Amino acid sequence: MNKYVKLLRKIEIHPLLWLIVGVAVITAHFRELLMLFFIILVHEMGHAACAHFFSWRIKKIQLLPFGGVAEMDEHGNRPLKEELLVIVAGPLQHIWMVALAYFLTVGSVISEKTFDLFFYHNVVIFFFNLLPIWPLDGGKLLYLFFSYRHSFFEAHKRMLFVSSMVAVIILLGMVVYSPTNLNLWVILSFLFFSIVMEWRKRHYVFMRFLLERYYGKQDTFTKLKPLVVDESEMVYTVLSMFQRGCKHPIVIQKDGENQQPLDENELLHAYFNDKKITQPVGELLYLY
Repeated sequence: MNKYVKLLRKIEIHPLLWLIVGVAVITAHFRELLMLFFIILVHEMGHAACAHFFSWRIKKIQLLPFGGVAEMDEHGNRPLKEELLVIVAGPLQHIWMVALAYFLTVGSVISEKTFDLFFYHNVVIFFFNLLPIWPLDGGKLLYLFFSYRHSFFEAHKRMLFVSSMVAVIILLGMVVYSPTNLNLWVILSFLFFSIVMEWRKRHYVFMRFLLERYYGKQDTFTKLKPLVVDESEMVYTVLSMFQRGCKHPIVIQKDGENQQPLDENELLHAYFNDKKITQPVGELLYLY
């Protein structure tokens, strides 16, 4: 139990949130803000507790002015089933929170007005988080969906593309139906900023994935998936075919015939240690 209590030490409050708290006190909305703060905290602790159960490395649990984020240090190299459970562990918290609030209302511990407000915030946060937009839970589920069929690099790009399209559709709807809603503008601006920043650092994200795969645990793969490539393919191109949850023997075709497979670690070693970045993969046949 103590190890889960230690997760509380990883909670960080964004400086802007303190500003929002001050405004809420001045405008007599502190009670509502406290309710939102509690809901978001429990949601993020759901992610963190599940990740901790699977021994994930948790960097921090940050509470933002309009949400929260539990940052992990795994870089896409955990089993996809584990990641699915960690993602859904956040939204699932809303179910027991609403159920508990209902029983407290029945027992006259809290008023029906308080329950209605609590229920409303839970429903909004629940469905908002399931929108297929990065970095919301729905965006992470979308990323996981693409990861089942595509390489890490391709799944990441597809997820960001779909996230952008959905965000644009919501933006158009907001301009038509609620152009003066400041809260929506702030939230949507944050989402667009997150998508753009994630796109800019996509190659860095890919490198962290490869580095973790090379130096990290080797017992997280669920299936063997050979990659058949021509000897003229560049080392980096072959690495970009690596898929989450799969171990890749590299089968190199030379003169139309399959050569003895290379272990994926041999390819990673050639890239990171020997700096063979632009060499054809066929050259590795004579080295390993």
